[in-house]
Amino acid sequence: MINVSAIAPPLPSIAPSRPRYTRPMLDEATFRRESDRALEALKQALIAAEDASGSFEFEDNNGASNILFEDGSSKFVITPNTPVRQIWISALSTSFKLDWDEAAGVFVFPKTGEALMPLIERLLREHLGDPSITLG
Repeated sequence: MINVSAIAPPLPSIAPSRPRYTRPMLDEATFRRESDRALEALKQALIAAEDASGSFEFEDNNGASNILFEDGSSKFVITPNTPVRQIWISALSTSFKLDWDEAAGVFVFPKTGEALMPLIERLLREHLGDPSITLG
């Protein structure tokens, strides 16, 4: 009889791998507190900018924030997504998913590094073609 272990290397384990997360997830209470704080600050900034600009309207609708444009061209929707602990933005035919950045203490779009407020400001400026719009 031939001893197979002497001529063939052992087979790698084929046990199913567990998902690995690249960032620790906030607990639900912390996420709700931080997202509520961030969205309330955004709401106040949008209301002030709405009065100054006159080209969009902000409305808060059952936890979703909507930015409606006067020309009826489109709207932006901003919502907290508790199960994945992100703030989601639908704007300019794109989905933006912001993660909590513990070090900075803000929600950040990982692709660009922009925080929530500067990202919304940029999106408004792009959509309206108005570089004078400011939030903050």
